[in-house]
Amino acid sequence: MSALKKAVAAVAFVFLSVLLLPACSPADSSSPAGVQGATDHGKTQVFRWKLVTTWPKNLPGLGLAPERFADSLRAMSDGRLDIKVYGAGELVGAFEVFDAVSQGTAQLGHGASYYWRGKIPVAAMFSTVPFGMTAQEMNGWLHYGGGLELWQEVYRPFGLIPLAAGNTGVQMAGWFNKEINSLEDLQGLKMRIPGLGGEVLERAGGTAVSMPGGEVFTALQTGVIDATEWVGPYNDRALGLHTVARYYYYPGWHEPGATTEVIINAEAWQSLPTDLQAMVTAAARAVNDDLLSEFTIRNAQSLKILLEEHDVELRRLPDDVLARLQEAAAEVVAEIAEDDELAQRVHDSYTEHLELISRYHEITEKAYINAR
Repeated sequence: MSALKKAVAAVAFVFLSVLLLPACSPADSSSPAGVQGATDHGKTQVFRWKLVTTWPKNLPGLGLAPERFADSLRAMSDGRLDIKVYGAGELVGAFEVFDAVSQGTAQLGHGASYYWRGKIPVAAMFSTVPFGMTAQEMNGWLHYGGGLELWQEVYRPFGLIPLAAGNTGVQMAGWFNKEINSLEDLQGLKMRIPGLGGEVLERAGGTAVSMPGGEVFTALQTGVIDATEWVGPYNDRALGLHTVARYYYYPGWHEPGATTEVIINAEAWQSLPTDLQAMVTAAARAVNDDLLSEFTIRNAQSLKILLEEHDVELRRLPDDVLARLQEAAAEVVAEIAEDDELAQRVHDSYTEHLELISRYHEITEKAYINAR
């Protein structure tokens, strides 16, 4: 055989070997996560995964974000990663998402980490902190300030890998069936408000109620609750909250930049080839930016509609109410650090970066907006 023919044969052998690699990948082993949700079609391995969410199916904004995440991965992987999205209640309940992914019932979940505060007290800090970081500031801390590494350390004992996968921006304070003119009006107020915000409200005299988004409308309509926060004009209008409450209050002190998450079953993650892992990471980063962009414009458009077509009464929370809520928030956040050593590190990292970025934004973002 000539030297040229030997060279051609060698290249062909290497090429065929590379083509056959996916069929011999770790995901094809006997491990449960490797077998579950992965099938071979000829020489191309297809991973068929389930994604469960805390949101109503196809809710604009929050509900469609995981759909876009799945669609982009299907396209990027040329069908090798095929994800079916289940809305809240379709496969598991909204508040069962964390356990479902941890236990392998689904490989992926999409929700907000403050829903798991009862299980992991410090988890809420990776979503939002009352009077804390905005969306832009959260993204800086998570991706370049060590926040994401701490988040992944917190979830590791549960066999989960979290990634930031959306942000609502500064939310509205919520919908109320009575006016809030002073601290007295908060006393005994029953309000749907999750996470740290709920604990802050209770210290100010209210009663926090936790419930999935799909139950909020009926609860407000029937008087089970007196008030509710959800997100902002875009999602609030989609749920029809303006038809069952009269007063719309701002600012959203409780959720100044709520990060949503994609959580990944760690064993399922290890079953993926490195290129698919990179695609999942990139898709999460993309939807993280995309959801904030969507909310920024859709909220502005929807507020205009609510004010001009539905006669919604827009109100600002009184200064004394905001001052008491901020005082209570400082107490709640400080107590998080007392839970354990890891919670202390998360608390310290968050608060240090909040102070650092706040000083910078005083002379940039805030100064510019005030000047504009």
